[in-house]
Amino acid sequence: MGVVVNLESGSERQSPSLEPLINLTADDIKDVNSLIVHAMHSPVALIPQLAGHLVSAGGKRLRPMMTLASARMCGYEGERHKGLSACVEFIHTATLLHDDVVDESSLRRGLESANAVWGNQASVLVGDFLFSRAFELMVADGSLEVLAVLSKASSVIAEGEVLQLTTTNDTETGETQYLEVIRSKTAQLFSAACRIGALVADRPKVEEDALETFGMNLGITFQLIDDMLDYSAKQAELGKAVGDDFKEGKITLPVILAFRRGDDEERVFWRRTLEDLDQKDGDLDHAIELMTKHGALEDTVERARHYGAIARDAMGIFENGPEKAALIDAIDFCIHRAY
Repeated sequence: MGVVVNLESGSERQSPSLEPLINLTADDIKDVNSLIVHAMHSPVALIPQLAGHLVSAGGKRLRPMMTLASARMCGYEGERHKGLSACVEFIHTATLLHDDVVDESSLRRGLESANAVWGNQASVLVGDFLFSRAFELMVADGSLEVLAVLSKASSVIAEGEVLQLTTTNDTETGETQYLEVIRSKTAQLFSAACRIGALVADRPKVEEDALETFGMNLGITFQLIDDMLDYSAKQAELGKAVGDDFKEGKITLPVILAFRRGDDEERVFWRRTLEDLDQKDGDLDHAIELMTKHGALEDTVERARHYGAIARDAMGIFENGPEKAALIDAIDFCIHRAY
């Protein structure tokens, strides 16, 4: 697949990292984590137990860090961004709980998923609890603008999940519909997380829009690479089994490209394995061979670079500084996961 070309012109770094973003937000993240622990408290013991299992499972807190860094980049010096970052993480965690139930996943970040440990019913209900807590945090913030952004994000994420159900096992799904799914279910929360950084800082709408665009395109970049990684040996390093999407019949961009570029015999293979879920030993390896033959994995990475470039351009209106540099580094990090 070649050597990754850093999106930042003139940069000589070979391994983009989230370290600058992590270091810049470290103190704020400590407070956010404390808020999360406090907000997870419930007299119903299973709620903090199950939610804590996922929240403490080693996630990078990427979305909350987007809110924290965006707010600081916009000159915000208050405390509201911390509670809203916790809100963003609760929305994200709730969607993960629900996703794992829908996908019948047994692993999450290399550990047993909550539904594998406590069952589907508990996972769905605790996911509902976390959504509710997120809305309590929004109301406590007191801004109708913030409430509008995050509540809209929550509804769009749900729409994206339902839309994905309609495309699963459907090899006729096209790239436009696929992009609509990932914009909704993944990129929408990235977008909202960044936009509220400008909202709490009371910045002009042009800066709100720029951060919204940055977050949306960063989220698309992130998901494109995630979908490529499902057919890559690197997936094992992320604590996930290779081919989960394939086994579930999910129609992602690597599949769409390979299906469109293949011949009739290859399309029969895709329909058997993804539509009928009639999968045999060696089918996953053959799927990867077909993707490699047609350049589907490489071109998925190139699509990610395209959206990463749009995210970078959106940051052009902001003054240079450590927060801006760290947010741009996150683009390169997302893409570099492919290598």
